[in-house]
Amino acid sequence: MIEYADLWLVLAVVLAYLLDLLLGDPIALPHPVVYFGRMISFSEHRLNKGSYRLLKGLFSSVGLIMLVYLAFYWLMFWSQHVGVWLNALLTMLFFFYGLANKTLIKEGVNVFKVLEKNGIEAGRRQLSRIVGRDTSQLSEQQVRKAALETMAENLSDGVVAPVFWFILLGVPGMMAYKMINTLDSMVGYKNERYLLYGRAGAYIDDAANYLPARITALLMAAVTGSVRAMRFVAMFGNKHSSPNAGYPEAALAGLLDAKFGGPNIYHGQMVDKPFIGINERPLQLNDVYKAAKVNHLVCLCSILLCVVIRYIILQ
Repeated sequence: MIEYADLWLVLAVVLAYLLDLLLGDPIALPHPVVYFGRMISFSEHRLNKGSYRLLKGLFSSVGLIMLVYLAFYWLMFWSQHVGVWLNALLTMLFFFYGLANKTLIKEGVNVFKVLEKNGIEAGRRQLSRIVGRDTSQLSEQQVRKAALETMAENLSDGVVAPVFWFILLGVPGMMAYKMINTLDSMVGYKNERYLLYGRAGAYIDDAANYLPARITALLMAAVTGSVRAMRFVAMFGNKHSSPNAGYPEAALAGLLDAKFGGPNIYHGQMVDKPFIGINERPLQLNDVYKAAKVNHLVCLCSILLCVVIRYIILQ
């Protein structure tokens, strides 16, 4: 039976979800990820030079992740002793910061809209806001494809994975995951600068996303009842150069009966990504609206599962 304190926390999670639906990432408010990025940059500029870069990157990555986890563990522990209302308030705040559903969908849809309204150059610039690849030579089809791939991959990174780690480890786990994800996005590249220093962060990110990526793909198929999505996950999920990104991308390719992947330039280097899907059809504005609907459904399902598992089953 759910207890009084847990009712407050359930309310906190639901309110955080509703706040994300209304506001998205709060640009005008200080965001923990911004400070995580500054911490990573501070460490990288001082340690990513000279000898032992691999070892320095390992200690830096593990140290930053543990620092975030312990800081939030202490904060949430302290708030419990002050009162359930403060603990619930902080849970709502940081769950809201940890969730990135609204902004992800908005950015993906905007790529399609800007491309339709203002042409290919504007579409490329809009896409460059959300991807790490070189967008300057992409065709209209490639711009649309990249936006949809990003929506699928980040449905795992920005929604399912943070909720997954919240279920297991609460706010400290969710924030530690955000640090892991920020490390990967900043230093987890296979170029000359980050090949050694960022390798540990990239591997930790792969491990942290292993289950969430596969859960994301299953949820995408489940909320739509798509047999083809499940078939594509089985056929193409492990074909991606990333051990995780291929699973949600394969699910979306199956849902849209489309073909993703192919070679792309990331930070000046050509990456030979395999194709995911079969039908190389022209992508249209309606496709991004279908993807947005899937993202919303998966996010809602994740919140419901979070409440049921963490506050009912695990009690």
